[in-house]
Amino acid sequence: MARLAEHYKATVVPALMEKFNYSSPMQVPKLEKIVLNTGVRDAVNNSKAIQFVEYAMTTISGQKPVVTRAKKSIAAFKLREGLPIGVMVTMRKKRMYEFLDRFIAVALPRVRDFRGVPTKGFDGRGNYTMGIKEQIVFPEIEIEKLDQIRGLDITFVTTAKTDAEGHELLALMGMPFRK
Repeated sequence: MARLAEHYKATVVPALMEKFNYSSPMQVPKLEKIVLNTGVRDAVNNSKAIQFVEYAMTTISGQKPVVTRAKKSIAAFKLREGLPIGVMVTMRKKRMYEFLDRFIAVALPRVRDFRGVPTKGFDGRGNYTMGIKEQIVFPEIEIEKLDQIRGLDITFVTTAKTDAEGHELLALMGMPFRK
């Protein structure tokens, strides 16, 4: 079992039960999934761009990503319906905990001028989204195999009902929020 999954059961659940006065451990919010998403702006002109992003997402997440396609045509962006415009991965269970562990312990400390993740990314229902400007903060990516450095969005989907619960859950899991 992943180290963070054990930490969740042993430490996070009792701490959240005490703080929010839950009567049952089943009421305690938990991390449901982590979604990684990258929009590939130059995929319209460069068909190879999607392959580079796919490589990066596969390497980061350890599973095959899904190519997202344009829902409708937008002439101003030279975009036609059905063209590939992004790549996304949804991780659950063991892979999700392993990714979160690597993200907090290895990737975030490698972010330039890192002072903690912003607290503004909550959506009102306990889910948290943040962006990373460079995917090369993940050490498993080889820069030579990329055409350019891109960013990615990371969404942490929780079962929390409020932002306070979601914030506390992620903080106890080790997410270094800004003070």
